[in-house]
Amino acid sequence: MAKQNVAEQFVDILARAGVQRLYGVVGDSLNPVVDAVRRNAAIDWVQVRHEEAAAFAAGAEAQITGKLAACAGSCGPGNLHLINGLYDAHRSMAPVLALASHIPSSEIGLNYFQETHPDRLFAECSHYSEMISSPRQMPRLLQTAIQHAVGQGGVSVVTLPGDIAAAPAPERAAEHAMVTSRPSVRPGDGEIDRLARMIDEADRVTLFCGSGTAGAHAEVMEFAERVKSPVGHALRGKEWIQYDNPFDVGMSGLLGYGAAYEATHECDLLILLGTDFPYNAFLPDDVKIAQVDVRPEHLGRRTKLDLAVWGDVRETLTCLIPKVRAKTDRRFLDRMLKKHADALEGVVKAYTRKVDRHIPIHPEYVAAVLDDVAADDAVFTVDTGMCNVWAARYLSPNGRRRVIGSFSHGSMANALPQAIGAQFTDRRRQIVSMSGDGGFAMLMGDFLTLVQYDLPVKIVLFNNSSLGMVELEMMVAGLPAYGTGNHNPDFAAIARAAGAHGVRVEKPKQLEAALKDAFRHPGPALVDVVTDPNALSIPPKISAEMVTGFALSASKIVLDGGVGRMVQMARSNLRNVPRP
Repeated sequence: MAKQNVAEQFVDILARAGVQRLYGVVGDSLNPVVDAVRRNAAIDWVQVRHEEAAAFAAGAEAQITGKLAACAGSCGPGNLHLINGLYDAHRSMAPVLALASHIPSSEIGLNYFQETHPDRLFAECSHYSEMISSPRQMPRLLQTAIQHAVGQGGVSVVTLPGDIAAAPAPERAAEHAMVTSRPSVRPGDGEIDRLARMIDEADRVTLFCGSGTAGAHAEVMEFAERVKSPVGHALRGKEWIQYDNPFDVGMSGLLGYGAAYEATHECDLLILLGTDFPYNAFLPDDVKIAQVDVRPEHLGRRTKLDLAVWGDVRETLTCLIPKVRAKTDRRFLDRMLKKHADALEGVVKAYTRKVDRHIPIHPEYVAAVLDDVAADDAVFTVDTGMCNVWAARYLSPNGRRRVIGSFSHGSMANALPQAIGAQFTDRRRQIVSMSGDGGFAMLMGDFLTLVQYDLPVKIVLFNNSSLGMVELEMMVAGLPAYGTGNHNPDFAAIARAAGAHGVRVEKPKQLEAALKDAFRHPGPALVDVVTDPNALSIPPKISAEMVTGFALSASKIVLDGGVGRMVQMARSNLRNVPRP
C-alpha cells in the first residue's frame, strides 16, 4: 500500500469527522489537498467563485446539520477571502474547520510572494488557529482543531504550507477517537434552587428567548404556563420559539414588533434564556434579571445580573419546572397579550391597502406572499439590511422551517452563499434566498455556482435599487442619502443568460404566479421583484443614536410595516385569554 502524504491524511481525518464536502477555490499551495479530495470517495470538492462564499456556505451547512463543515483557501489572498464568512460562522457558533494553505515553509518570514500569516490573521474569528510546520504534528493538530470547533461551537483554522501537505505523513501516527457532538450541560443544584426562589418571589415574570432555546420549545411553553409568563424573543430566537406559542409577545430589537419591550420592562423578574442579545439599551436596568446560557462567557456581558446560570436551556428548565410553584395570577400575562395584539393591529394594514395597484411593489407584500407560497419546511437565507426586516415580520415559523442570516455579524451578501451550503445538505428541500439587490450584486459571481451544480436554490430578489437600511440610517441622522443608489441591470436576464430560470416582476398581480413558477422549476431560479424604495416611513421621535446603535424600543414600531400572519396569532392568543 502506498504511503499517505499529509494532505491525504488531512482529508481522511475530515471524512472521519463527518465532513462531506470542502468548499473553496483551487490554488497552487492547495493542490495537494484538492488532489487528495479527488481521490477520496467520502468527500467532495465544491468549487465556488469566491472564497468568502465558501466560508458562508460551510457556516450555513453547519447551522442546518449541527455537524462540522469545512472550507479552504489557497495561500495569501485566497485564504484571506475566507475571513468575512468565518467571522459570521464563528459569531453564529457554527462548527467550521477552515484550511488556510500557505506558502512554502522554507520561505515563511522572508516576504515571499503572497505571504501572509494566517495563523495570526484568523485568531480573532476562531477558537483555534495554528500552523502545521512539520508532518509530525499530524494528525494531532487537526484532531485538536476539530474538537475546538465542535466542542466550543465556532471556527477552527489550520494553516498548512503546500510543501508540508505534499510531504509523507508520519508512520504509525496516533489517531484518537474524535469528539463530533456536544454534550448537554446541567446547572448545579445551587443555581437551580436560587432561580426557583427568585421565580417564586416574583409576581410578574417575563421570558426573553434566543437561539439557545433550540430544541427546548416544549420546555419553554411548559414553564411559561406554570409561571404565567409572557414570552418575547430576539431575532435569532424567532424560529425556535414563536410558533405554537400562546404566550408570544413579539420580538425586541430595532426590527422588533409587539409588546416584547413592555413585557421585559414591566416585569419584576426577567429571565434571559439562551440569548446573547447585544443591544443592552433594550434591556431594563430596574428589574431583577437572571440569565441561562450554555456559554459561560455570555453570562452578564450585556447587563447586570442578579443570577447567572450556566447550562443548556432545556436541561435547566427540566430541572427547574418541578421546583417552581405554579402561579395562578394571569393579569400581567393577559395585559401583555392585549398590548401585543393592539400593537400589531395598528400596522396590519400597511401592506394590504391597494397593493394590487401599487407600483413599485410594496416589499412587505412580497414577503407576505412569499410566506404563503413557500414550503412548510423551507429554509430561508436572509440578506442583512431591509431583508432582515421583512423576514422578521413576515416569515411564519412552524418548527420545521429554518431562517438563517448574518444576524450576529451583520455582513452584506450572505444570503446567496448560505443558500448554497443549505441546499447541498438536501437537494429536495426548498431553499429560498431572500436577497437584496446590493447584497446579491456583491457576490453575484456565485450565482454561477448554483448553475454549475444545478442546485435548485430559489432567489427572491428585493430590488429597490438602493442600500435601503443605510439610506434609512442617513435620513434619521439628518443626512441626505448619498452613495446608496444602485444602477441595476435586469437581474432576471442575467439569470437566464447564465442558464437558470429568471423572471422580472414589476406588477403586484404577477407576483404569486412568478413565485410559484420559480418554485416548481427543477433547477436554480431567480425572481427579480422591483420594490418600492420608499417603503419605510420615519416616525418623528427617533434619534440618530437610536438607529445607528440599534437602541430603539420595539414597542414603538419604528419601521412602519405590516406583520403578516403574526397578527392572526396574536388575535388567537387573545381569544384564549380566560374571561372572568
